[in-house]
Amino acid sequence: MLQKQDVVVFDFDGTLSGKDSNVEFAKYCFRHSVRPWLFLPVMSVAAIAKVFNPGGIWWREVMRSFLTSDMVKKFSSDFIKQHKRERFGWAKEQVLSEIKAGRRVILVSASPDYLVPYLVRDIKFDAVLCSKMDVKRPWKYKFLCWGQNKVYAMDAWAKENNIIPHVVRSYSDSKSDMPMMEIADEEVWVDRDTGLRKHA
Repeated sequence: MLQKQDVVVFDFDGTLSGKDSNVEFAKYCFRHSVRPWLFLPVMSVAAIAKVFNPGGIWWREVMRSFLTSDMVKKFSSDFIKQHKRERFGWAKEQVLSEIKAGRRVILVSASPDYLVPYLVRDIKFDAVLCSKMDVKRPWKYKFLCWGQNKVYAMDAWAKENNIIPHVVRSYSDSKSDMPMMEIADEEVWVDRDTGLRKHA
């Protein structure tokens, strides 16, 4: 039996956390390994491709092509400890407030599954939906949770949990999340530089 359920949706990078975890993890790898530097020429080509196709997967994979499973295992733990400091102070309290109001709370992020679930482990989300990566090739996407795909991920989660979701609020900092924001009764836009709510 399907049940109607109020849901609140949060983006992560730039919304709950001030810096992009994907970008910051790449910087961390550059600081701790020679390998990423060897990939700079091909990464520059990917940066050009991004301009013409912001939603593309190819350039995203090329930008991360220096990553190996060993690098993820070696670097992710310390990076996660450091990056948690970038989270905005209101984030945990807001999630708790929504839960106390009887709403299901989910996080939907384009960042990878080897980072995001661990960055919010101390926050009691009902679900953490993010990009799914190939374990053996962590630069390669199995599912890119970006743009319209965020809505597809939420729909799949709702179906698995026998829920008809009523999205009360969506939180984001980026226009790429318009599909996620437009299905909500209230759009809450966050300034990624300050963590404060933007006012129209």
